[in-house]
This record gives sequence, structure tokens and C-alpha cells, in this order.
Amino acid sequence: MYSRFDPSDSNSFYRISEDPVVLDFAGCRYLGELHQVLKKGLGLPDYYGENWDALWDCLWHFRDYPLTIEVSGLHDLPDAFSEEIRLMKEVFADVHKESPNITFLYLS
Repeated sequence: MYSRFDPSDSNSFYRISEDPVVLDFAGCRYLGELHQVLKKGLGLPDYYGENWDALWDCLWHFRDYPLTIEVSGLHDLPDAFSEEIRLMKEVFADVHKESPNITFLYLS
């Protein structure tokens, strides 16, 4: 789907084959697991810093592509994640505002 993938380059994004992209956070119990779902689902590069600024920076690379991202499993996350979920949703909203062709759908 996206062609920014170069297997010889650790700074390369990985190829995304799903459309829409599905991010299912059910079962995540640690913040690192949440970021691994983001990294794998979005094909983020090896240098992805596993923080909200890094997520925004990486999502910005998709600005020229129509992209739908379905988000599920948020209701399954521990209560301690409430601030992290708020921040993640804020990043998603900011990215969509700057690049309306990137759409986030919350399924749960």
C-alpha cells in the first residue's frame, strides 16, 4: 500500500498492507505494549521513539496518502492508561486536523 519500505534501511517505514489499518489495543497491560501495537500496525521505523511526539512525527509521513485507521480495544486497557489514551487521541486529532486524509475511527 505504501512504498516507503526499504529492507536495507533501518530508518525505513515497513510496508502497510491493511486498508484500513487496524490498531487493536485489547490485551495491552504496559505502555510499551501499546507502542508496539502502534509500531507494528502502522509500520513505523525501527527508530520510533515510543512517545507521543515521535508518534506525531511518524504519522506526519503519511500526510500525502489517504489512510483510515481503526482503533479498538481501548476499553480493555487498565485505568492507569487513561492519561496515555487521552494523549494518543490528542495526537490522532492533531494529525487529522493537519492532514484530513488521515482518518481515525474509534470502534470501542
